[in-house]
Amino acid sequence: MRFTLPRDIFHGKNALENLKNLKGKKAVICVGGGSMKKFGFLDRAESYLKEAGMEVKIIDGIESDPSVDTVMKGAKIMSEFGPDWIVAIGGGSPIDAAKAMWIKYEYPDCTFEDMCKVFGIPELRKKAKFCAVSSTSGTATEVTAFSIITDYKKGIKYPIADFEITPDVAIVDPELAHTMPKKLVAHTGMDAMTHAVEAYVSTVNCDYTDPLAIHAIEMIMKDLVPSYNGDMEARDRMHNAQCLAGMAFSNALLGIVHSMAHKTGAIFADCGAHIIHGAANAMYLPKVIAFNAKDPTAKKRYGVIVDYMGIAAKNASDDEKVAALIKFLRKMNDDLNIPHCIKNYGADSFPTENGFVPEKVFLERLHDIAVNAIADACTGSNPRQPSVEEMEKLLKCCYYDTEVDF
Repeated sequence: MRFTLPRDIFHGKNALENLKNLKGKKAVICVGGGSMKKFGFLDRAESYLKEAGMEVKIIDGIESDPSVDTVMKGAKIMSEFGPDWIVAIGGGSPIDAAKAMWIKYEYPDCTFEDMCKVFGIPELRKKAKFCAVSSTSGTATEVTAFSIITDYKKGIKYPIADFEITPDVAIVDPELAHTMPKKLVAHTGMDAMTHAVEAYVSTVNCDYTDPLAIHAIEMIMKDLVPSYNGDMEARDRMHNAQCLAGMAFSNALLGIVHSMAHKTGAIFADCGAHIIHGAANAMYLPKVIAFNAKDPTAKKRYGVIVDYMGIAAKNASDDEKVAALIKFLRKMNDDLNIPHCIKNYGADSFPTENGFVPEKVFLERLHDIAVNAIADACTGSNPRQPSVEEMEKLLKCCYYDTEVDF
């Protein structure tokens, strides 16, 4: 077994200043929409890198859920500029895109299909090292061996998974997380909770990942809702909690909550309904817990989570503990204004700019979504392996918010 993290994780207030200590000649900064520029963090990052003696080029405008096209365009810019440091700053999208650009930069003949071969990427760092600076408290991509890239032609999100793309340096500065809008706090926070829970019950869990997952869960249960409601000290702690969850899942891997989220996120985009990743995880997690709890080992591990959370009686049965965990997570979704099912995603009670998923379209695409979810890289480490029929049933439960009884 292997346990891999960035060589250096700089955390705490003013951690961003550590950029001035990087050694190199040229640096590319990959950044997203506008918040890092708007709040001055992009200028500060550029200034620190120049103070380190580097020539700097910026690749900006990386969209949410970055596309294959964005990756290829960014890699071309890198090839022309020749950086020895790639610095990605922002949420999961610019960091994930930069990871994929890095692969293409070092191996120009590598196709996107090659990148998607699980743990099949050749050795990196021949041309550049990678530094990730996170501004959201959820994806933890600053410490993980994962990148999520969307093929919009197929409407499918593909996880790239390989320890080679684990960053060399991670910067976890809570000041950047203060810029998150409320909805983003909710969605990224539930992404982090899902990471920790799935890592703990994964078939690849181990003594090195369990403490990280459990402590992350304990922190998130205490701090996510207060962070959502504007408590900045809680938000600072959430920035650490999501990073701990990332350390856990990068090594223990994930499960079918993420498989389903990857395959439903962009598949309804032609209907104007794009299911935000963290919201998908939040909706699906209680259903998947009920499904996985039919496996005796998973049921016991969910019970251990509940023991640490202290949300059930000490003499409660494992079934009662699983029920308590599901109830707690559903209440957390209520507190964060996240719906319980796909059918209500975008409904009047849960307003969103992304529209909603029509039932007819969902049912038409259900089989293909199920097949693709089972083929996802995250499915193999789920504690219970679903058949296509079971995955279809589970997805229906996630659409209608019905009980999982199979």
